[in-house]
Amino acid sequence: MYPKVSQRFNINSVEEFYDFLTYSENSYPLISAHRGGGFPDYPENCIASFAELAREMPPIIECDVRITKDSVLVLMHDETLNRTSTGKGKVINKTYAELKDLKLKDSEGQVTRYGIPTLEQALIWGKNAVIYTLDVKKEVPYELVVDLIRKTQTETNTIIITYSANQAAVVNRLAPDLMISASIKKPDDLTRLSNLDIPDNRLVAFVGTSEPDSSLYKALRLHGIKSILGTIGNLDRSAEKAGYQVYAEYVDRGADILSTDRPYEAAKALDYYIKKRNIRSKYIQ
Repeated sequence: MYPKVSQRFNINSVEEFYDFLTYSENSYPLISAHRGGGFPDYPENCIASFAELAREMPPIIECDVRITKDSVLVLMHDETLNRTSTGKGKVINKTYAELKDLKLKDSEGQVTRYGIPTLEQALIWGKNAVIYTLDVKKEVPYELVVDLIRKTQTETNTIIITYSANQAAVVNRLAPDLMISASIKKPDDLTRLSNLDIPDNRLVAFVGTSEPDSSLYKALRLHGIKSILGTIGNLDRSAEKAGYQVYAEYVDRGADILSTDRPYEAAKALDYYIKKRNIRSKYIQ
């Protein structure tokens, strides 16, 4: 039985999802938990961890999708089971039955009571509780991911991550109504996506793991595209050293979503930022 959590989002159609993820001057800044969190007692890519985050904030959950030998999609970052579970070997060489009795390890390497979730279980649980960005690993066909999104009717809270314009075009052809996270680190990247007929209102832009030039933020905002800044790595370390308020400074300089390994600290900064500016969204409970 997966933990229940109150509804965090009030998004009831794909049109409302597009609207929520379109940039406006009073856009509500959000936290994206890298690998869905990962803390003492709570593993990464684990529904219980997602629920803990959703109790404290309206989160975006970035999670990783891999495929088993018998074509079941599961949440797992690494190619192998060794680091994050009690199993060993490659995920793709195991059947789902072989994974069902394994337990996940937390951020300190301690074995927990939680098992490896399937993508279907996560999607069903997350409806109205979280927004997902799905990092689909190279061995996983996009078609299978799209099929599960259709089956679970989670088009209103799921974004598919892509790393090139060509990948974005593939997803857009398969499912033109789905939201896509595209890597946009310079204006030419935005032009390339436009030339492939991917609508602006289907895009959120991953701008990298260092702050881009302000001109990129300006270009994205002119197109109504929200930006995701990856603070994982150096920017998280800078915030840890200088104080959590640094996360609000990243937003003040142009980021709309912060993808971080320190979601609670970042949320503390954004909570203050949101209250100070009286930012509201009809889509957040």
